[in-house]
Order: sequence, then C-alpha cells, then structure tokens
Amino acid sequence: MTDHSAFSLHRLPQYTRADLIQMLGDADDPFGVADTGLTWLPKEDHFGLVRDEDSRLVAHAGLRRLPLSVGGADFDVVGVGGVAVAPDVRGRGLARRIVGAALDHARTQGPRHALLFCRPPIVGLYERLGWREVRYAVRVEQPEGAVAVMPLHTMWTPLAEGAEWPEGEVRVRSLPM
Repeated sequence: MTDHSAFSLHRLPQYTRADLIQMLGDADDPFGVADTGLTWLPKEDHFGLVRDEDSRLVAHAGLRRLPLSVGGADFDVVGVGGVAVAPDVRGRGLARRIVGAALDHARTQGPRHALLFCRPPIVGLYERLGWREVRYAVRVEQPEGAVAVMPLHTMWTPLAEGAEWPEGEVRVRSLPM
C-alpha cells in the first residue's frame, strides 16, 4: 500500500494522448483492445492522480454516461474506462484510489450502476475492487448502425444502495466507452 499523501487527486479539465503517453509510454495499443475492432467513445469526465514530488500524472480513470437496455428495461449507466496506472507505481493501491474517486463522482450523476469493459487478466483486479461480471451477452452499437457482441468482460458495480443488476441480455445503445 502507498502513502496516499504522495499523490494528489485532480479532476482533469481534459485528458490527452500526451497524458496517456506520460503514464504508459508510446505504445500503439496501450489498453490491449485494438484487436476487438470496436470503435469507442471518448470519456467525458477525467480524474487523475499526480505524484507530488514531480507533478507527473501517474493514474487516470474516465467516465461517460451511457444508455442501455437489459432484458428490455431501459436505463442509463455511468461507464468507467481509460483506467491506467503507470507501471513504476503499480502495486500501491492507486487503481483502487483513482477508480474510487471516479465512482464517488459517478454517484452524483443519477444512474444506479457503473459499467466497464476489461481484458481477462484484469478481471481479478476489478473483482477485488467490488465489481461483478455481467453474465449475459452484451451488444454494443458501432458505426453505420452495426451491432457487435462485446468480446471483453463486462463488469458492473452499484452506485446506489440496494442496486442490483437486472437479468437478461445487455444492449448498449451507443458506442462503448
């Protein structure tokens, strides 16, 4: 665990490719999702942890509100994405802190659930943070009216007390975030 006083939490006015490169380097596919072939929406709200000693951005999480249907019921969720922690500061609880800060803000937005998509190696991390897997097929919209089955794991967490995930197939009525 880390000394959280060494990292300051900020709501970021923007999040750029340069910020991502600062944290993860200049890789072509830093999140490992290019092979999905999906088109993604940018996040609208951004949160960052900045290391106090050198003002370097070392962690990020973004949010975007999305409409969806589950088993025929329509509602909005807050999508969480772009979660990243710089390799040199991993293992210090920063993912928990940045995702927690983003979820604290998401709880003020109204939806009762948060949703995210992740690669198989990261499922355990999100489970440790209290997220649960959606056990049904998830379909997402793509350009020109196409619909794709989400190849990544879909996970949810409650934003309101007593919120449970409904039964049934999921249709994100927009591009994924």
